Amino acid sequence: MNSSYKTVFHPYVLLFISVLAIAVSSILIKSSDAPASVAGMYRLLITVLILSPFVPWKPVKAMRLSAAEWGLVCTAGVFLGLHFLFWMESLSYTSVASSMVILTLQPFFVMVGSYFLFRERVTIGIVLCMAASLAGSVLIAWGDMEVSRQALIGDGLSLLGTIAIAVYLLAGQKLSGKIPANVYSIMVFGLGGLVLLAYSVAQGYSLTEYDSSEWTYFLLLAIIPTVFGHFLFNLLLNTIGATTVSVGVIGEPVLAIILAYLLLGEVVGAMQVAGGLLTLIGMGMYFWLRSGQARTVTDTEEKGRPL
Repeated sequence: MNSSYKTVFHPYVLLFISVLAIAVSSILIKSSDAPASVAGMYRLLITVLILSPFVPWKPVKAMRLSAAEWGLVCTAGVFLGLHFLFWMESLSYTSVASSMVILTLQPFFVMVGSYFLFRERVTIGIVLCMAASLAGSVLIAWGDMEVSRQALIGDGLSLLGTIAIAVYLLAGQKLSGKIPANVYSIMVFGLGGLVLLAYSVAQGYSLTEYDSSEWTYFLLLAIIPTVFGHFLFNLLLNTIGATTVSVGVIGEPVLAIILAYLLLGEVVGAMQVAGGLLTLIGMGMYFWLRSGQARTVTDTEEKGRPL
C-alpha cells in the first residue's frame, strides 16, 4: 500500500469504509432487474474505466512477473468473476439475510488458506472471536432466513460465491508485494468482467437493452461497493492480510440493518440488536488480538536490530 495511505488513513478506517460500501451492494442488486451476470459485468468493467486514469502506466510496462504469477493473476480474476456470478445470482433465489450469513463464512475459508499458504499464526482466542461474530450474524438474519428448495439453491450459490471470494483474496495477498494495488485491481476487475461477459453472451442475455435506471444501478455498483469496497480490500491485503480483511465483511449485516433503519425506516428487533452487539464484540476482540500480535512482532524485530 502506498505510504500516503499509511500516514493519512489507519488500515481499520479503510476497512470500515470498504465494508460500509459493500453493505450497500445487496440493496442495489435487489433493485435491479438485469441478469446478475450483466450487472456484475458492468460493475467490474465500469470500475476499470474509473480507475484507469489514476494508474501510472509507464512503470507498469516495466513490471516483470513470472509465468506462475501471471497464472495467479488470472486465477484471481476468474474467481472474482465467479464470486459475482454466484453471489449476485443467489439473491434471485434466497433472501439477502441468508446470503449474507453464508458470506460471513468467508473468514474461515481464508483463515485455513492463510495457514497453509502463509503459515499465518492463529490462536484459539482469534477463532473464538470469529465464531462469536458469525453467531451474531446468524442471530441478525434468523427471522428472515428461509427453508425451501428455491432457498437451498440460493444458499448453495452463495456458498460457491463465498469460496470463490476466499480464493480471490488469498491470491491477492500472495501478489500484494509484487503488483501495485491499483494495477492489480484493474487487471483482476477486467478479467472478472470478461468472465461475466462470456457467460452473459453464452446465455443470450442482452448487453444494451436496459433503461436509464438500470444503467444508474450499474454505475452505482461500480462506484460504491467496487471502488470503495473491493478496491480498498486490495489496498489492505499487503498490510493487514486476507483473513483480517475478510473478518471485516462479517460486519456487513450489522451495517446493513443500521442503513435499513436510518434510510428505510425498518424496525430493528431485539434479536437483531443482540446479534449486532455480539458481532461487534467478536470483531472488536479479534482486531484487538490481531493488533497485539502485530505489536509483539514489531517489538521483537526492534529488539533484534543491532545498536
